Amino acid sequence: MGSFSIWHWLIVLLVVVMVFGTKKLRNAGGDLGAAVKNFKDGMSGAKNEADDAKKEAGRIIDADSEKR
Repeated sequence: MGSFSIWHWLIVLLVVVMVFGTKKLRNAGGDLGAAVKNFKDGMSGAKNEADDAKKEAGRIIDADSEKR
């Protein structure tokens, strides 16, 4: 009794489709997918930039120690 059955979810889905329409739901799904993809790309880009900065810092330290 505490959880929803499949019939409850089908009725909710039907009401949502009737209120928003399939075109708006499709656009919202595409926008959500694009947002997730951009977020993942941004996170991997930030990781790559951090790795590059660490490598560059290591090069600077190595160059300073070679001068001495």
